[in-house]
Amino acid sequence: MTAVSADTSVLKALKRIRMPQKQRNREFWLLLFALLISGASLTLVQLGALGTIDPMILAIGGGLAVLVFALHVVLRVVASDADPFVLPIATVLSGLGIAMIYRIDIAKKYTGWEMFSTKQLAWTAISLAGAIALVIALRNYRVLYRYTYVSGLAGIVLLILPFIPGLRARGANADVWVSIGGIFSFQPGELAKICLAIFFAGYLVRTRESLSSVGKRFLGMTWPRMRELGPVLVVWLTSLLIIVTQRDLGTGMLIFGMFIAMLYVATGKTSWVLIGLAGVGVGVFLATRVLAYVQGRFTNWLHAFDPDVIAANGGSFQLVEGIFGLAHGGLIGTGWGQGRPQITPLAHSDYIIPSLGEELGIVGLFAILCLYMVFISRGLRIGMAGQDDFGKLLAAGLSFTIALQVFIMVGGVTRVIPLTGLTTPFLAAGGSSLVANWLIVALLLRISDAVRRQPRVVIG
Repeated sequence: MTAVSADTSVLKALKRIRMPQKQRNREFWLLLFALLISGASLTLVQLGALGTIDPMILAIGGGLAVLVFALHVVLRVVASDADPFVLPIATVLSGLGIAMIYRIDIAKKYTGWEMFSTKQLAWTAISLAGAIALVIALRNYRVLYRYTYVSGLAGIVLLILPFIPGLRARGANADVWVSIGGIFSFQPGELAKICLAIFFAGYLVRTRESLSSVGKRFLGMTWPRMRELGPVLVVWLTSLLIIVTQRDLGTGMLIFGMFIAMLYVATGKTSWVLIGLAGVGVGVFLATRVLAYVQGRFTNWLHAFDPDVIAANGGSFQLVEGIFGLAHGGLIGTGWGQGRPQITPLAHSDYIIPSLGEELGIVGLFAILCLYMVFISRGLRIGMAGQDDFGKLLAAGLSFTIALQVFIMVGGVTRVIPLTGLTTPFLAAGGSSLVANWLIVALLLRISDAVRRQPRVVIG
């Protein structure tokens, strides 16, 4: 009987593999197109900056292609119904980021391991390996619901790691980096946001009834009672604590914004959004009055073109250089390798958006923002299509995390809002953020596969 069951399982697996996989076939062609764009970008960078094509491009482009198609093959076997757009969009964004970082390496004459593009490709390999491992290991994402409070504890532990003696990285502007043996450094807050998203999703599923149905009517809206306000106050105070102790304005805003967004998805109550905005306003007011670090960011934002502010230590020089770079690019850009993005400090990481805007123009930058928009909309669609509340909230929370990061970074470098310390997802140089973003991709793929496989209820 056991042999018969085993044979049946093997036959089912073979049948599933042989069946036409429309989603994966669509993903395959989109991946080819994404890799074509990435390869063309690298080629144009070399032609524009060097006037010739170096064999190095084969290692960079070929390495990315092998890693991405490895994940594609895994999806064909274990998650054949996953969303076909998430992986190609993440691939083309990563490819454009590597091309831009490589272009800055050329301008600064970096070689070997000192090239940020080489490190970025290595981190991309680690990130994709992590995504593959997560897709294989996490057969049912709903198991994460059991570890709601464990995830919350893990998120808190990750946030306080930089305060443990001997772990904090030296020379960092903010207390958010952890160094292991002085060789390997990473930002635990990037992984903390995923753990906290799982915690928020599990917690809100357990308490959504009391949060959405209990309260007082005022100004046409149902306002929560003080006991329901407790979690919001805790997250708000945690965000303020991060800003104060770690000098990390971006992570504090991200955690609080993610929680408020998930709270709105869970309850559908506008009052929670208003409370969240009020919390942000009060937090910003207190931070600008108490913390010189935050006050300096606001001064750079409000008086960016003041000569005294530009010349000041930690002033707005970087912000102004980025804005001038965008202006130099104009509508269609200078072309790959034809601009001067390297003169802006941290052009490969914090200011990669102005770097891309200078060489690709507003048109190219708008196309990149459209890619983010499609990625986020697919993530929200994955959540809304699900029938279980946990998956819906988790997908929405992860998607909003990417959306808020993009808004904070693009808004910061274009002087729409004060600049913070986050990174642009998939594009900017950095290991921890890249790993976290690809883990988000893996979770969205797993959730979408489960959503498409679930039985549909037909009425009538």
